[in-house]
Amino acid sequence: MKPCIFLLSAALLASGCTVGPNYKRPTAAVPGLYRGTTSDEATQTAFVALGDQKWWDIFRDEQLRTLIRTALTQNYDSRIAASRVLEAQAQLGITRADQFPSLSAGAGISDTRTAQSKFLPAFETSTGQLNLSAAWELDFWGKYRRATEAARANLVASEWARREVLSTLVANVAGAYLQLRAFDRELEISRRTLNSRQESLRLTRILADGGSTSLLDVRQAEQLVFTASAEIPVLEQEIEQQENFLSVLLGQNPGDIPRGQALTEQRQPPEVPSGLPSSLLERRPDIRQAEAQLVAANAEIGVARAAYFPQISLSGASGFQSSALSNLFSGPAGAWSFGASLTQPIFTGGRLRSGVRLAEARQQTAALFYQQSIQGAFRSVSDSLVAYHKTREFRAQQEQLFRSAEDAARLSHLRYNGGVTGYLEVLTNETNAFSTELGLVQAQLNELLALVQLYQALGGGWQQ
Repeated sequence: MKPCIFLLSAALLASGCTVGPNYKRPTAAVPGLYRGTTSDEATQTAFVALGDQKWWDIFRDEQLRTLIRTALTQNYDSRIAASRVLEAQAQLGITRADQFPSLSAGAGISDTRTAQSKFLPAFETSTGQLNLSAAWELDFWGKYRRATEAARANLVASEWARREVLSTLVANVAGAYLQLRAFDRELEISRRTLNSRQESLRLTRILADGGSTSLLDVRQAEQLVFTASAEIPVLEQEIEQQENFLSVLLGQNPGDIPRGQALTEQRQPPEVPSGLPSSLLERRPDIRQAEAQLVAANAEIGVARAAYFPQISLSGASGFQSSALSNLFSGPAGAWSFGASLTQPIFTGGRLRSGVRLAEARQQTAALFYQQSIQGAFRSVSDSLVAYHKTREFRAQQEQLFRSAEDAARLSHLRYNGGVTGYLEVLTNETNAFSTELGLVQAQLNELLALVQLYQALGGGWQQ
């Protein structure tokens, strides 16, 4: 085989063009500030944006950190996403291999005996051969380079998809754990309230037996006991089911979940700077995944357009062949061949044109999906910002409401013990105090969950 021919082919390939459009990021309307950003947050330029912070700096409960680490390692969604990255890496290797020549080697030996005939005597032949062959389809129009570009973009998309899974998993584990601690707190309140009301019922029965109060007061005291006791089995059910949910997130069978800090001990970062909206395009995994998919769709247009042009293929083989193995590498045993072919599509019934249109339509769809992802991300951040601010305000009001209801319950007991009012007033205020304390727990939980949602919306949680 003449190496100069392959060198000439390589030079032609290097000077070849690449059909199809080069990628250019679409323009996106990016606001200067997120809607819902307060004036104080807008001036927090010295702080690192919340989404840029590591998840272990946001969640300070050491037990929660341990659960998140376990989930990132064992959760099935996380492991599936990592496997898909490996698939994309292998697919890139397969696609990229089309740019290079393929080489193969072969060897063979055969013995043949021909039977005697009327005109020829019997004879035996022995043949040995050793050869090396090569084939190469020149990528003169950039078809394989565009396909490799698309495969590489798909690999990037799969990696950002994996990071999106990690971000969602961190948020889900944190939210589920905080919900579990809220159930624990509500169960603690219910049991404490039940013990207190059982003692009040006991004293009320003593007074009723002595004629100091009526049976109606006993029945009303019983209602308080039954109200608190009815909450306990419901909360115990919710706790066990929440533990089951968390166990699955951890990639484990349902079981007990170890606890760390109480709900009221969960510390929040002193500042929650949202950062600039323009940085969200580089930080949110779903946006980066959508852009990588757009890059791949854009490259596929070049692959489709290259089908219009001739396909140039080179092939060659060289080796040795001899009827005697001792003469395989000597004498006239050497052999070689070289060939080139050119194939030009002439009539395909509109297949090539439709292929280009299909690729262009997919590129337009990917571009619209990319822009839609950006718009959805801005809405998600704005919703999370307003939710975080309003849940903080609601929690502060709920704390005042609980203090007021708790004091009203205390005063009603004093009035009842002093004979100023009936037990109905105690019943009403005790019920209000109990429900407002449970409402305060829910308000505290909502504030923490809003922080988790804001952190995820800002693109945090995937950093390792």
